[in-house]
Amino acid sequence: MQQVQLSEAEQRVYQAVTTLEARGQVPYPDLIAEESGLTQEQVGSPLHLLTEKGLLHREDSPMAGLDFGPRFCARQMA
Repeated sequence: MQQVQLSEAEQRVYQAVTTLEARGQVPYPDLIAEESGLTQEQVGSPLHLLTEKGLLHREDSPMAGLDFGPRFCARQMA
């Protein structure tokens, strides 16, 4: 399996997403920022890069009329 090089911010954001999921919380950007210790502005770029690298995927709100913004879910590594 190939190794993907991640910046410190990307590592923190990815770990925050997996931690939130493990707790049963929905990984919205504001919770990801809180868990990672970064600001919401600081998590934007790492979220985008992790999505491009295939480590996270973005899901839009599944319930019509209740849009809490996108959530980001970790892809399971085989």
